[in-house]
Amino acid sequence: MKTLLLLVLISACGAEPHPGNSSLEHERIIHIQENGPRLLVVAEQAKIFSHRSGNVTLPCKFYHEHTSTAGSGTHKIRVKWTKLTYDYLKEVDVFVAMGHHRKSYGSYQGRVSLRESSENDASLVITNIRLEDYGRYKCEVIEGLEDDTAVVTLNLEGVVFPYSPRLGRYNLNFHEAQRACAEQDSVMASFDQLYDAWRSGLDWCNAGWLSDGSVQYPITKPREPCGGRNTVPGVRNYGFWDKDKSHYDVFCFTSNFNGRFYYLIHPTKLTYDEAVQACLKDGSQIAKVGQIFAAWKLLGYDRCDAGWLADGSVRYPISRPRKRCSPSEAAVRFVGFPDKKHKLYGVYCFRAYN
Repeated sequence: MKTLLLLVLISACGAEPHPGNSSLEHERIIHIQENGPRLLVVAEQAKIFSHRSGNVTLPCKFYHEHTSTAGSGTHKIRVKWTKLTYDYLKEVDVFVAMGHHRKSYGSYQGRVSLRESSENDASLVITNIRLEDYGRYKCEVIEGLEDDTAVVTLNLEGVVFPYSPRLGRYNLNFHEAQRACAEQDSVMASFDQLYDAWRSGLDWCNAGWLSDGSVQYPITKPREPCGGRNTVPGVRNYGFWDKDKSHYDVFCFTSNFNGRFYYLIHPTKLTYDEAVQACLKDGSQIAKVGQIFAAWKLLGYDRCDAGWLADGSVRYPISRPRKRCSPSEAAVRFVGFPDKKHKLYGVYCFRAYN
C-alpha cells in the first residue's frame, strides 16, 4: 500500500490569511491510501555478534501491513543482501534470491544462503566467517512496485592492535598498511572497532590508518606528546589523507583462530632463521603478530619469554602483570626488531587445525 500526500489549497471567505503569504487562505494535507498491503521489512536484532570461522544468521523478515504472512502478494519476491561501505555511498553485492534462482557474489560464494524458516523469512546465513565479513549489511525485499529495507551489523569478537614495520614509525601508505595487516593474520580495523578498543583501555600515541582511509589514534591518558595534557581522552582524528603519498602506522583487527599458538620449548636460544626452522620441524609455522594478540586477548595466554615472530619482531604476551614481566599492565610486550642473527630469543609457533 502506497501513501500519497496531496496538498490541497482551499480559498475560504473570511478565513485568516496564511502567515507570510496573503494569497493562501487555507491549506490542508490529505492522505490517500492505495489499495493493497504495504511491504514492511524488519530485522529482529540490529547487531549480531560472532567470531572468525563461526556461522551466523543475519535476521530479516518481511510482512504486509494488513496481513500476517507474505503469501497474499501476487508478485514474485526478490531478496537482495548487500554490504554497506563506511560512507553508505557504495554497496557490495552479497546474495540475491528470486523464486528458485540464487546467486552469491565475490568472497561470499559458497558461504551464504537464505534461512527460509517461513514464507516471510529472508534471513541470511553466513558460514565460515572471515575477518573481512565484519560490517553493516542491508536486507532489501522487492515485490512488484513495493520495496523496503533493514540494516543489520555483524560484529566480531576480537582484538585491535597497533602495527608498524621494521622500518619504524610512520612508514606505511594506506595500501602498504592493508598488506601489513593481512601478513599478520588480520585486517585493517574500522573506526567502530578502534573506538570499542579505546573504551576497553587501548592507549596509543602513534597515528594509524583505519579501513575507511582515515588516520586516528586512541588516548585514554592525555599527555603532552599525545595532543596535550589538558585535552580530554578520546580517539584523536587526523582526518583523511592521500592513500598513496601519506605515511602512518596502522591499526589491525584479528579474531580467534582455528589452531594452536604456543611457545616452543627449545634447549638453546635461536636466531631468526633457526626459529623459523624449529617451528617447521615441530610441524608448525612461526607465529604472526595477529596470532600472539589473539592468543593473549581471547585465550588469556601468558608467557614471560621473549620470542621471535614471523615479521622479525620479538614479543611476549602477559595476561597477569608481575615483576620483571609487565609489572603495571596486561599487554603484549614489544622488545623490538633485533638483528636476525642474534641468538638471544626463543620462538612462538602456530599450528593450524584442519
